[in-house]
Amino acid sequence: MLLAPLRERNYRLWAGADLVSTAGTWMQVLGLNWVVLAATGSAAMMGAVVMLQSLPVLVLGGWGGALADRLPARPALILCQALRAALAFALAAGTGHVLIFAVALASGVISAFEGPMLGRFGSALVPREALGSALALGSVLGSAGRIGGMALGGVLVGVTGPAALFMINGISYLAALAALAAMRAGDLRSLPLAPPGEGGVRAGLRYLVSSPVVLIVLALSFVLGSLGRNYQVSMAAMAAGPLHGGSGAYGLLSTVFAAGAVAGGLLLAGSGRSTLPVLVASGVSISVLQLLSGLAPNLLGFAAALLPIAAGAVVFDTVVSTRVQLDTRADMRGRVLATTGIVSSLSGLVGAPAVGWLADTLGARGGLILCGLVTTAAAAGGALALARVTGGAIPGLRRVAEQPA
Repeated sequence: MLLAPLRERNYRLWAGADLVSTAGTWMQVLGLNWVVLAATGSAAMMGAVVMLQSLPVLVLGGWGGALADRLPARPALILCQALRAALAFALAAGTGHVLIFAVALASGVISAFEGPMLGRFGSALVPREALGSALALGSVLGSAGRIGGMALGGVLVGVTGPAALFMINGISYLAALAALAAMRAGDLRSLPLAPPGEGGVRAGLRYLVSSPVVLIVLALSFVLGSLGRNYQVSMAAMAAGPLHGGSGAYGLLSTVFAAGAVAGGLLLAGSGRSTLPVLVASGVSISVLQLLSGLAPNLLGFAAALLPIAAGAVVFDTVVSTRVQLDTRADMRGRVLATTGIVSSLSGLVGAPAVGWLADTLGARGGLILCGLVTTAAAAGGALALARVTGGAIPGLRRVAEQPA
């Protein structure tokens, strides 16, 4: 199952281009952070740049999903990749404050429309039965691209300056454009478009309200994403606080987390089991492990807990994406995927400050333990709710009737 998606030529093209593009994207992220921090000395200004990239997804995500269900995915993605390349080359030419904020805002607008398109396009590259493995393998490639991009960018930014990182990112988007152009149109699976009168945001909301399984999955994703996935905050709090490790310890924990993420993606891609019982089991497991991680006596104990947490988090997130695609009508998929993106953005915007506040108020250990208790209760409640609406029991939830893809 692990290599099943790679049998498809179009998927191989896109996977290779995505790896290169993801590495370039994280090089640009590092370069932008460097420029903003060097120019202003303010972490708050860095936060403002991140917020400018997130807000358009919250505001425009519904319309992005509606367009994804009404437009052919491949031409739209070619336009989005070309616009991203232009923004990267603009940063390479100059990095004034106004330009940086404008690029951040424009990138967020593109993401609002591109995200649902990418989700729909992924289901056109592989057979339905290989979709779960394809998404898991994509997660592995994304983690590898992030690690490679940040590592290479960290070396280059001190040698060449940030402009070179922006130029490399722009070139990486050209690789994505070349992959899209080289794909065989005849090998792409047909994606039904929304019929007239059913392509709007309201129609998508009505469909979502009538899909209890998807609503429960999204609710679980929000709670576990906000209180259980903001480990960049809790890792820093633990390293600087009770573990007495400093910046070196934080770097070690970040590396362990990245390694766990890759392992989780490989595990799921190999099994191909993106089912509701796996979703529930991974959600409960990472929540209990989060609670226990707050009791870790030392750095090595905390790192040992982080490894399976990171692996389980990737499994959980990938199964969420897979179920959202498989358990929704093909002509509604873009709008539901857009909702998933909105939930993810809200998780970061709400959860990161909340986890930070809890760490400041209750201490790093107390914050982790309380968040673990809440997410464990939410995961258990979600399991019961899914069992009720599907007429099954955990384990062994009755598989939701699948719509033709």
